[in-house]
Amino acid sequence: MTPVGQAMSDDTLDVLLACRPVYTRNQDVAAFELLLQGERGNKSATLKELETSSPIILGNYNQVYQQGKTKRVPGFLKITDDVIFATVLPDLPQKHYILEVGDDVLLTSERVERLRDMAKRGYRIALSSYDPEDTELDAMLDVAHIVKLDTRTMNDDQLRAAVNKLRAHGVETLADNLDTKARFTACLELGFTYYQGDFLSAPEPVKGKKISGNKVLLLELLSELQNPAASPLKLEEIALRDAKLTYRILKLVNSAAVSLHREVNSISHAIGLLGMKEIQRWASLFLIEGERGKPEELTRKMLVRGRMCEVLAEVCGNRNASDSFIVGLLSLLDAIMDISMAELMQQVPLNQDVKNALLTRAGDLGQILNEVELYENGAFSQLKLVGSLPIYETAYRHSVAWARQAQQALTGED
Repeated sequence: MTPVGQAMSDDTLDVLLACRPVYTRNQDVAAFELLLQGERGNKSATLKELETSSPIILGNYNQVYQQGKTKRVPGFLKITDDVIFATVLPDLPQKHYILEVGDDVLLTSERVERLRDMAKRGYRIALSSYDPEDTELDAMLDVAHIVKLDTRTMNDDQLRAAVNKLRAHGVETLADNLDTKARFTACLELGFTYYQGDFLSAPEPVKGKKISGNKVLLLELLSELQNPAASPLKLEEIALRDAKLTYRILKLVNSAAVSLHREVNSISHAIGLLGMKEIQRWASLFLIEGERGKPEELTRKMLVRGRMCEVLAEVCGNRNASDSFIVGLLSLLDAIMDISMAELMQQVPLNQDVKNALLTRAGDLGQILNEVELYENGAFSQLKLVGSLPIYETAYRHSVAWARQAQQALTGED
């Protein structure tokens, strides 16, 4: 695990930045919306901020690990007038950026022509908050490549009419603000190209469902790890009941995700080198991965949350930083298991402070989780735990990279 000091030594950005996934029909990540807050609290990128941020964005925020490979995906970037009217744009590779025109931009004929010129130069243009009844926006339909439709403010009939109109102009459509699986399914049937929202994080509890398979053994291992009197040999005895699990744990702790300087050849050896808390961390990782029908992005989000909670806890001087990791990691366990969080807390052996944080965001652990949730949603103005705001972005950037590395380790990529 990378020490927090090393994580905080990265270059700092002048903006706060988080990534909101854009999905395909198969729930793979097709792009990221780049959520920014500049020095003046603006939600769009100025020319100066693009110049300083672009190298870090391209090096860190346009990569995703899915289907066994690390892939580069484009980023939706909201732009301001100083970008639209710039005589020379900063180095923005067309294949890596989709320039988004926000609903706060007044689309005058002059602006439309500037955007048309950018499109002719090879930039992809996206239009957000499209209203099909606003005929003044029709001038953008032969300019924009992608149009976002707000599914919270439009019913299915309105969405269907808008999709048909946009498709006739050769424009791709993005269903935005999908909060439930049912709404996502409805928009699938309407034929949208892309999908965005928190629908992956919305649990669909199946009453009476229990954690099953080798995850029962993982729970037994976690329970023993919580025991102050637990011995390495006892933990090894539990793990050895599943040879594949033992092999995977050893392979994981030997991977780049842990960065040990010596090879680990047994569970007891791993505990001796790493300690109980580190083994608990990796056992928890196995608990969240590999659920049938669940997209990889959900696992990635849990990994980012876990690591960012841990980094912020260390920055704040909390002694229970490993508990913060567990809280962040398991905060979407209900969504990945389709078991309500209340029922899960009856099945998962965790200390009461961790359970309270997961159930009600209570205590110091819950406060840190709440901060991370605010950050990933772009609610930067509500952050209050850490005095220096750039620390949040550095912690997030480090956590994104760590999650990608952990995903590689979990899937067994050498």
